[in-house]
Amino acid sequence: MSILDIIILLPLLGALAIAFGAPARSTAMASTGANLLLGLVAWGLYDPSKEGFQLTASRPLVNVPEISYAVGIDGLSLVMLLLSVIVSFCAMWMAPKVESRQKLYFISLLFIAAGALGAFCSTDIFFFYAFHELALIPTFFMIGIWGSGENRVATAWKITIYLAVGSIILLAGLIAFQSQLSNGSLTFDLVTLQERSAEEAIPARAQGWIFLTLLIGFGILVSLFPFHAWAAPAYAAAPAPTSMLHAGVLKKFGLYGLLRFTPMLPEGLETWRNLLIVLLLGNILFVGLVTLAQKHLDTMLGNSSVMHMGYVFLGIASWNAASGEPIGFTGAVLLMFGHGISIALLLGLCGKLRERLGTVEFDHLGGIGKQVPVFSFLFGLAAFAAAGLPGFANFSGEVMVFFGGFQGYGGEGFNSLQIATILALWGVVISAVYMLRAYRSIFLGRRPDDLNASPDIVFTQRIPCAILAGALLVIGFYPRLFSDLLSF
Repeated sequence: MSILDIIILLPLLGALAIAFGAPARSTAMASTGANLLLGLVAWGLYDPSKEGFQLTASRPLVNVPEISYAVGIDGLSLVMLLLSVIVSFCAMWMAPKVESRQKLYFISLLFIAAGALGAFCSTDIFFFYAFHELALIPTFFMIGIWGSGENRVATAWKITIYLAVGSIILLAGLIAFQSQLSNGSLTFDLVTLQERSAEEAIPARAQGWIFLTLLIGFGILVSLFPFHAWAAPAYAAAPAPTSMLHAGVLKKFGLYGLLRFTPMLPEGLETWRNLLIVLLLGNILFVGLVTLAQKHLDTMLGNSSVMHMGYVFLGIASWNAASGEPIGFTGAVLLMFGHGISIALLLGLCGKLRERLGTVEFDHLGGIGKQVPVFSFLFGLAAFAAAGLPGFANFSGEVMVFFGGFQGYGGEGFNSLQIATILALWGVVISAVYMLRAYRSIFLGRRPDDLNASPDIVFTQRIPCAILAGALLVIGFYPRLFSDLLSF
């Protein structure tokens, strides 16, 4: 049994234990805490000098087509594994007191964590898809039962319908992709498909429509403009641990998938690159301006998450098999990690703010900075990271994405990718404006008379926040910890 099998299995065993009477919160924290340690062990066991997947295990299940429960990690999936175990543990720790159906609450969170881990570690695209679907089902219950707002049930149905449509389109694209590389034997094994695509590329015309199908399917799951309407209301309505897991981890599934399949579909990307550029600018500029107009912290953070997906798509759009070192792809991975950690910390703190003050509306907040200095410091760190301040993981990723947009530039005029990169730089300004304005609205100025007094965040709740903030700073100051793992 591979260590990856244990990492995927632990949250499921934790959920089973809770179902049979084990203490819900402590069991959830124990299983995800063990996973955090095992994730670090897997990082230590991984040898970046070797190519291909490591720590592999495979169990054939179906002969025609060839389907196996197969796991393994390379540099890309290792980074996503570390993101998953860090955010999962901190989300369980920061979960509020649950008054009703506590067992179902933590079981649902553990299923989301297990689904994300399984999707990132699977080397069979059938299970890659199936694990993601496993993680989506509990999201409906989390929002519908424990969500906030009068429209939480409608929001739960909205996200379910959106993501179901995206999943169906994605499934069609995955089946079409593997059928083009059948060579007489249908297989879902990712390694075999990579080898076949290297030996005999898919015809350019087929690449075009397969890539478009995958882009739409994955794009809906990632909230690519204009398929983004589900994301911000869902994150605002969901309980804080759910939004931490979904926005911080599960949302990266679609980006991870595009990073996996784009190198095997270079002609498909070339065909639709300009379309992708237009859509990602919609994320960065249009959604960025929408974020500026938000009057509640939760919807602002939800829209901010949608906006920052545009930068990762920019890194994907910069892929060029002939350009040498894929700087944009490497930056996209670093940004996925940085965004996942920073948005998880911000959404977790937003949940704590709602618990303590009963509101996250900017007009009803203000002047609490002196009263809650630790809370305001942690929020400031996360806000600065999300805005791309140097020293945080987000900055390292964004800089590499921007460099990737200009890779191979010869000084003879700008192409569409370089123009998009220049326009995307304005998104950094937009991010700084809404993050600083949010900080000012919450912590500075005069405190409203009707705002209840609130104690600072307790010591035990500072620990998961410190873990998240520490991860941002470590990778921000030394991004080679991750960049040296990556090869495309």
